[in-house]
Amino acid sequence: MAGSSKTQTLQVIDTEYSADAAEWCPVDGWNTVLACGTYQLKKPDSDHGAEKSDDPHMRLGRLYLYNYNPHQLFSPVLELQRNETAAILDMKWCHIPLSGCPVLGIANAKGLLELYKLQGSKESSQVEPVYSMEVGDDCLALSLDWSTGKRESNSTVKIICSDSKGRLSLLQVEESSPSLDMLCQWDAHGYEAWIAAFNYWNSKMVYSGGDDCLLRGWDIRCSPDYPIFTSKRHSMGVCSIQSHPLRENVLATGSYDEHVLIWDLRQMRQPLSDTHVQGGVWRLKWHPTESALLLAACMHSGFHILDTVSDGCPIISSYVLHNSLAYGADWSTLSPLYNSSTSPEPSSLYTKEAGTTSSDGASTHIDQPLENLKISYESPTSCFDIDLEDEHGENSRETDHVTKDVDNKTLAESLAKYGPANTSLVATCSFYDHVLHVWRWQRT
Repeated sequence: MAGSSKTQTLQVIDTEYSADAAEWCPVDGWNTVLACGTYQLKKPDSDHGAEKSDDPHMRLGRLYLYNYNPHQLFSPVLELQRNETAAILDMKWCHIPLSGCPVLGIANAKGLLELYKLQGSKESSQVEPVYSMEVGDDCLALSLDWSTGKRESNSTVKIICSDSKGRLSLLQVEESSPSLDMLCQWDAHGYEAWIAAFNYWNSKMVYSGGDDCLLRGWDIRCSPDYPIFTSKRHSMGVCSIQSHPLRENVLATGSYDEHVLIWDLRQMRQPLSDTHVQGGVWRLKWHPTESALLLAACMHSGFHILDTVSDGCPIISSYVLHNSLAYGADWSTLSPLYNSSTSPEPSSLYTKEAGTTSSDGASTHIDQPLENLKISYESPTSCFDIDLEDEHGENSRETDHVTKDVDNKTLAESLAKYGPANTSLVATCSFYDHVLHVWRWQRT
């Protein structure tokens, strides 16, 4: 893919709790609305400062709702609402309105699948819970996907949900309420089923990935006791899957093994491409209009944009300004003309809380570098330590592969050579530094 690219940070927001999910509303007319989900592990209170080993940790969550205003010169992202919830593992907007309203689905640490309805205007919208269903006792709901990826409204809306006991649950959505009916549930993986996803071109097919390192496909027209295929191509837990909404038979998968694989569903023996991204791939998102582009949240190595139609599926741009595990990521469906505001260039790096106020009362930011962290990584089912600094205090992450942003002069030269820039709006969030970044990616 010829040309150059650059990233521009628009705003950095402190989410207080650890952030692990960011989702732009895809429904027309609501594209400026952004939801962010959090997952906070809280140690139990104990007597005399001594923690009892058998005391369970509390998993707390918070759902944030924001509105993006491209014409706001400073701080274009405004918080609209925050709701205290159980810890959020995953959330997705339905691609089409239900009963005239956008609906957000949430998978949480209490084993619940929850539906929230968005109401009001874009500038003052709020979500309210309308329905919840338990997918199983003593489990965590880990992921969900809607069957509406191609934005078609002529078929029954369904949700596929995965949980920490390795099961998949297929639910039908009653649009008028909306409410949920459990159609079937089955054991899909030997360990945690990290991810489940629909085939957006054929909603009778679903895919799942688990901590048993398996990628599986299922035909939900018949009893899903046996998968229609099982791939062992990933060497560690499979934690991200997304069907391509613009290209039929194309599937992207990612794993803790730090590889992004692109598949042709007509032959699943070998992937079309295999890209090593230097970090566990927690989420994958296809671009809403540019069919070649894939956004990957790669835990220790930040966020990468891949060109899936070029040889080798190379990384063509990276956003590495987060200082912790890269978890949540999403493209906005706003048109390039709308999200390319005339606001001045912000600095490329902000702290999450430092700020001041200008003479006209607008909030701005003080440039300040973020420091490296030593963290204890907590997955939904276990804890272990990860040191992001070496013995000399240097950051140990490999970043030599990162595509460097080009300066304004290079962009001007590229503009003359390749034509006008294509601009996309992106939201990403990271875990232990509990921050949400909204940024712009521009390609000439």
